Amino acid sequence: MAGSENALIELWPEGAPYAAGTTDEDRPALTPYPAAGSKGAVIVCPGGGYGMRADHEGEPIALWLNSIGISAFVLRYRVAPYKHPSPLLDAQRAIRYVRLHAAEYGIDPEKIGILGFSAGGHLASSAATLYDSGRLEADDPIDRMSSRPNAAILCYPVISMGPAGHSGSLANLLGDEPDAALVARMSTELQVTADTPPTFLWHTSDDAAVPVENALLFAAALSRAGVPFDLHVYEKGPHGMGLAERDPHVGNWTTVCGLWLKRYDF
Repeated sequence: MAGSENALIELWPEGAPYAAGTTDEDRPALTPYPAAGSKGAVIVCPGGGYGMRADHEGEPIALWLNSIGISAFVLRYRVAPYKHPSPLLDAQRAIRYVRLHAAEYGIDPEKIGILGFSAGGHLASSAATLYDSGRLEADDPIDRMSSRPNAAILCYPVISMGPAGHSGSLANLLGDEPDAALVARMSTELQVTADTPPTFLWHTSDDAAVPVENALLFAAALSRAGVPFDLHVYEKGPHGMGLAERDPHVGNWTTVCGLWLKRYDF
C-alpha cells in the first residue's frame, strides 16, 4: 500500500515546538507505508544537508522496505532555516508516535528502526544516541513513549560535526559559529554508549562529499561500546546514491540490509 498526501500524519497538529510559521515546512509529518504482516517499522529520513530533503531517499526507500515485508514511515523533518534541536525533536516525536500507535499498524512497539541518508543519517544517528525514555507524567500520551529506536540504518551518513564531517550540514544545523560543546554533543560518534541500538552502516570509500571516516568513526565507537553493527564500505560510488539500483555492486546494500533487518525480526 503506497502512502499518499491524504495519509499524511502531522506530528504536532497544533503546531510544532519552535515553529516559525504554518507552511508545510513548519509542520513535521510522517507519510505511512504499511506492509501487511510486518513485525516492525522503519522511519526514513531523507538526506539533503539539513537544507532540503531528497525525494529519491524518501518514498523509493519506503517502497523497497515494503517489498521485503517491512512497514515504513517517511519523515518530513524541519530543515534550514530551522536549526538544532528542531530536526531531532521531529525524529524523536516520529519514533514516539509510531511506538504509541504500534498496535494500529500491527507492529511490535519494540521493533521500530530509523534509517537515514547523509544528513538524514546524522539525524538517525542523533536519534539513536540522544534519546530519552519519555515522561510518564506528560499530558500528551505521545510524550510518554520512549524515543529510543530499536535499530539504526546509516547510509553514507554525516556523523561528526568536526573536521571529518560536512561543513554545509554543520552550518545549516548549528549555525556558522556554534559553541564547541554543542559541536561535541552533535558529533554522534562521541555519544555512543552500550545502550545505543544495533546499527547497519554503509558508505563508499571515495565519497567526495561526506568522507567515509564518518561511518568509520561511528563504527569504531560502536565497537568500543560493545554494540552489534554491520559495516559495509564499497570501493567506488558518488555521494547520494540512494538505492543505487544502477550500480550492481553498491546496490547490493539493500540485500544485505534486508537480511540484517530480518535477523532482528523486523
